This record gives sequence, structure tokens and C-alpha cells, in this order.
Amino acid sequence: MTAAPSKNRNRARFNLRGRLALVLGAMGLCSVSLVGRAAYVQLINHDFYQRQGDARFLREIPIPTSRGMITDRNGEPVAVSSPVESVWGNPQELLKAPDRLPELAQALGVPLDHLTNRLSQKADKEFLYLKRRINPDEAQKILAHKIPGVFSQREFRRFYPQGPAMAHVLGFTNIDDRGQEGLELAFDEWLSGTPGVQKVIRDNRGRIVENVDLIRSAQPGKDLTLSIDRRIQYLAHRELRNALLEHQASSGSIVIMDVATGEVLAMVNLPTYNPNAIDRVKPDARRNRALTDMIEPGSTMKPLTVSTALKAGVVTPSTLVNTNPGYMALNSRYTIRDVPRNNGVLTVTGVITKSSNIGSIKIAEKLPNDYFYESIHSFGYGQKPGSGFPGESAGMLAPPDRWNGLQKATMSYGYGLAVTPLQIARAYSALGNGGRLVTPTFVKGQRSEAPQVLDPAIAREVVGMMETVVTQGGAKRAGVLGYRVAGKTGTARIASGGGYAKGRYASFFAGLVPASNPRFAAVVVINDSQEGGYFGGLVAAPVFHDVMDGALRLMDVPPDDIEAWLAAQAKNAGKPGAAAQAPVPTPIADDAVDTTDPSAFDAPHATLPATGATR
Repeated sequence: MTAAPSKNRNRARFNLRGRLALVLGAMGLCSVSLVGRAAYVQLINHDFYQRQGDARFLREIPIPTSRGMITDRNGEPVAVSSPVESVWGNPQELLKAPDRLPELAQALGVPLDHLTNRLSQKADKEFLYLKRRINPDEAQKILAHKIPGVFSQREFRRFYPQGPAMAHVLGFTNIDDRGQEGLELAFDEWLSGTPGVQKVIRDNRGRIVENVDLIRSAQPGKDLTLSIDRRIQYLAHRELRNALLEHQASSGSIVIMDVATGEVLAMVNLPTYNPNAIDRVKPDARRNRALTDMIEPGSTMKPLTVSTALKAGVVTPSTLVNTNPGYMALNSRYTIRDVPRNNGVLTVTGVITKSSNIGSIKIAEKLPNDYFYESIHSFGYGQKPGSGFPGESAGMLAPPDRWNGLQKATMSYGYGLAVTPLQIARAYSALGNGGRLVTPTFVKGQRSEAPQVLDPAIAREVVGMMETVVTQGGAKRAGVLGYRVAGKTGTARIASGGGYAKGRYASFFAGLVPASNPRFAAVVVINDSQEGGYFGGLVAAPVFHDVMDGALRLMDVPPDDIEAWLAAQAKNAGKPGAAAQAPVPTPIADDAVDTTDPSAFDAPHATLPATGATR
């Protein structure tokens, strides 16, 4: 009875020791396993797990950089980049706190269901823009709510100080600060900087806790200096706007070029838009009409026709041209007329002065078709101007093998071909530049080869002929006191639907100033004038005067007709209040031209072939 308990106690003591050994052995094995695993992770397979850890907490983030500044020719900024903030969120983290979403939606100023839908669509992502390119103060107000998963980052936004006045030249950038239209697009690579890259460590809430390394420093974009003068640009914008309001016109364009360099000093189109608020702009308003819209040049074509005939040696400035009886039948179907009356016998100079359609046709008849085409083409018609501006049009100039029986006749006075205002300015620059055809440029100091397309002596003769249009013809309102002005009016019907729209006209004036040694070529186009007439000398010529009167003084161009200025001063000296007048009085009074007499202005011919018959 006494031996059994002793035996049981020994068995229990034996079992306890065994179990303890078993536990210790197991723990030892676990420790060895953990040490081995740690050694494997830390020493053998270190790179793999380092990459896994880095993927969760180490990030390469971009360092934003600013876009290059654009300035006018005088160094005044016309496009600058301003720092802004963009608020972003981590959808995975935000969706874990749905109770904070109403507060976030209110802070962002968006509907709750809109925010929820956006987050749900990006539920598997860690990045989503919530509100981009906003004022830093506004971003701080959103961050002040301390909603988990909401952060901000620095970006840049483009600002255009000149607003609508330079919109069509500059274009605009998109939300990612990339150029979309205009010079912003043409020089996007030059203006765009290179963002930097920085390696950082972020915690599980996306906050940067340590800057690890600078991989690449940010490189700002390069600045761009334009040929545009913002003062002349604004002046042209103001005067064109006033003219459109006065004549209830639908649209208009002005181009001003330096004839020697091809630098575009101003290019204005109306209607325009505000590039600082591009989201509210209709696509049609963004079109740069001076470069893209093709128009029949009307009588602005006549100096080119005459210059071609002079070059061919078939006429001289004093050659007589019989325009009797003031009309001409073409192909027994169409009648071309001189408006308002028969001009009788004119010299070649008189054809320009009186803007005779019949005279232009008879001069063109002396020219071989190929010669006429090649000469007009050499002035840049039918080919892109080469300014590098996105979307510039080549116009339309059909080769002789596609001409019908009317083509050369109608082309001689500006129908049956299509050009842009910039092409007209370029062609007139060649006349003012001794026959050298310059390539338009929007970059100050940029030069290219200027081929000789016309003998300098002939170019001077044609410029002299065009002076008579301002002194004796229908463009007296284009005159600028103290300066000799050479130019040509034009009035053309607007093509529409295979013919010409009834009652719709394009009014032109293209001119050179000062005529003795031309510095500027300017073209004014106004479409659909509804009030005060539609003749080029009545609608477009006064705009030329108003703009160039200011531009010549802004650019310090010395007068070349000081006698006329002194005569005007002497005439006004005895008038009451003369001492209070401006140093340079208004050159031509409103009653200098009889507005009731159509002969004072250039006009379209009375009967026109249909568009389909002349193209």
C-alpha cells in the first residue's frame, strides 16, 4: 500500500522534466529558426526586402519648375508663371473615413456625391487630384480641416497681364502647364522647364518624414523675347475694337510688320478671348484670323499685278490704259465694271489711283499666264509665310493649268485667289523693302534669308503709285500728318456657299509708312460692316491712320513730310484754342472726303462671277 504513491511521484517528476526539455528544445529551435531567418533577410536576401520596404515608404516625388517668361520686344512681361497649390488625396485612406467626406466636399466646394464617385472610381489608387492650381491661401483652408489622406503640392499657373489684347498671339497653356495654342504651343519645348526629382520617405499617412536624396534638380524654362510691342499691340486692339463697334462689324484683324526684318510688331484679331479664363471661351473665338482665315484680297492685289507688268517690261508707270466704256464682258456671261463710273483713259499709275478693275484686267492680259502666276507666287501667295506660328494657312493660288477663262482676269483685281492678312502684309513688306521678301517672325532679332523678288527700282515706282491712293484717291483718311503714306484700299465680297453672300463685304487697307523709306507695313481687315458704309477707304483706312499715327511716334520714326506738318501748324496757329492743341494736330478732317460720293472710295465691281467659276 505504501509503494504505489512513491512510484506515481517518480513518474510525475519524470514527466515534468521531459515536458520542460521538450518546451525548451522547441523554443531553441524557434530561436535558431528566427535567427536564421533574420540572417537570411538581413544578409542573404537583403536587396529584395529593402526594395519591398522602399516601395511602401520611399518615394521619388517631382520638384515643380516654372515655365519660361515671355516678354515683348522691350522686356515687358506678357506671360508669366505664378506659384499655386494643388490639393490631392489618397482615395484608399479617404474611403476608410466616410464620416469626414461631407466636410471635405464642403471645403472643396463640390457636391458630396460627385466626390464620393470620384474616390470610388480610384479606390485602388493612392493619388487623386481634388482641386488643382488654386491660391495657396485657399489650399491651406482645405488642409486646415486635417482630414486624413488630404495633402497639397506646389505647381505653377500661367498668367497673361495683357489679357484679351494678346490672346491670339500668345495662346494659352492647359492645366498641366503645356502650351496649347499660339506661341505657347510653337515654343512649348523652349519654354517648358525640366521638373526635378527628389527621393523622400513618407509615413503610412503620406507625410514626408525625411528627405533622402536629390536625384535631379529642377531646371526652369527658358525665357522668350517677342518681336511684338505691347504698346502698339494694345493701340491696334483698341482702335480695331472701336471701329467694329462704330460700323457694327462682325470681325476684324490688324497686322503690323517691320518691312526690313519681318518682325511682327502687332497682330490683333476680334472677337478675342481672355486667356486667363479659358474654360469659358468658345473654340471659334480662339482662332487667329490673321493667320488662318483665307479671304479674297480685292483691290489690294492691284499693286502686285502692276509690279508684275513693270517687271515684265510690258508697261511703264505712264503707259496709257483705255478703260472705256467702264465695263467689260468676260466669256459672254459676266460683266466687270469700274464703280461708280467710267474712268476713260488712265495711266498705269492712274489704274492704281482710281482702283480700276478694267485697267487691271487689261494690264494682266499683256502677261503670259505662267509669268503672272510665278510672280504672284513669288510674293508669298499660295505658300505658308513661314512664321512658325501653329496653323498658319498657305492660302489658295491655283496654278495656270487649273485656270478657267476668267481666272487671270479676276485675279488681277483680287478675286479667284485667297490669302491671309499676314500674307498681304508680307507682300507689301516686299514692296517697301526694295523687292526683298522677308519671312515674318514673332521672335525679336530672328532673321532669315530674304530673296529678291522684284527689282528695287520697280518696287520704289509701285510705292510711289500707291502714294497717290492716299493723296488723290479713296484713302485720304489713311494719311498721317508729317509722314508720307503709300497704300491701297480694297473692298471684296465675302464668299459663301459656292458664291457670294448678299450684303457681306470685307473692307481692306494695306499700307506702307513712311513712304520715302518704308519702316512699317500694316494691313487692316474689317468684315461685315453694317453701319457707315463698307468701302475700304471709309472703314479700314481710318483705322490704319489711328494706329500708325501712334505707332510711328512710339517707335521714334522721324517724319518724312515735315512741310505738311508745318503747314498744318501754321493753319491752326490763328485758331482759338490752338495753344491747347496737341503738338501734332489731326491730319485730315472728317469732311476731307465726301462720304456721299462713292467715287471717293474703292468699291467692289458691280457684277461678279460666282466663286465656283473663278477658282
